[in-house]
Amino acid sequence: MDVSRELVGALLGLTAEGYSFLIVPGGGPMADLIRDLFLRLDISQEAAHWMAVLAMEQYAYFLADGTGAKLTRKVQRADGLEILLPYQALLADDRGIGHTWEYTSDSIAALVAIRLDAPLIKATDVEGVIIDGRVVEEIGASELTGRETCIDQGALHLLKGRSCRVLCGLDRARFISMLRAGRGGTVIVG
Repeated sequence: MDVSRELVGALLGLTAEGYSFLIVPGGGPMADLIRDLFLRLDISQEAAHWMAVLAMEQYAYFLADGTGAKLTRKVQRADGLEILLPYQALLADDRGIGHTWEYTSDSIAALVAIRLDAPLIKATDVEGVIIDGRVVEEIGASELTGRETCIDQGALHLLKGRSCRVLCGLDRARFISMLRAGRGGTVIVG
């Protein structure tokens, strides 16, 4: 069951407390389709990259629909809760992002956080980074290089001198509680 719009609604509720969020959407099932087409058909990395970024943009419309979140084409500090239309933003400037499957929505979110000098929080479907069957509280990005985890390799390269908190977004009340407390999940230190 997709709970992403419920999570957007919960974040919107936090804006009344003075919080602001710029959501960088994942690609959702549309990006999964692009990855499948890339593996089955003769699609270049370049074409697949832009197709996946367009999938993220489609997912942004899905997340905003019925939630009250605003859509934006600009990488700027959010006024309340905004969802980035990443294709539009990256067409203007995608320096720092490789056009390979190592650089997915996580990398784009990291790039946005860097440009805004803002915290990076990844909402995902796991409790954090899992190593040897358990969630680790904190881990260096370099320790994850070359390992398949819940964050893409490109984001790990971009995290130099920065951190990212990975939180499970499946339970919105728990996610909001951890977000407010600044605890839980895994902190990846660049």
